Amino acid sequence: MNIEIASSQMESLGNPTRLRIYRMLVRAGVDGLPVGGLQQKLDIPGSTLSHHCKKLIDAGLVTQERNGTTLICRANYKTMTALIGYLSDECCADGRCVDDRETAEA
Repeated sequence: MNIEIASSQMESLGNPTRLRIYRMLVRAGVDGLPVGGLQQKLDIPGSTLSHHCKKLIDAGLVTQERNGTTLICRANYKTMTALIGYLSDECCADGRCVDDRETAEA
């Protein structure tokens, strides 16, 4: 992964509504959620939800699949894992890591 892709993905998650959508989809597992279900849970207009979903799809974090008349949204777990790995791969590479005691005190 390169910094431009990671930056784009982080930017798309930087909006509170998109982060809520993404977390709901991550929690939903591989079955995902229908767009109507997301809209109902979030209590936002369909056009607003569509805008936010498009941003997440463009960043590669979410996929959509039509199942008959239902549009299913799913978290792209491969992309999520790659982003998390990118953020943590070089943890403490240039310095000392925080140990468990220091983390618990924070």
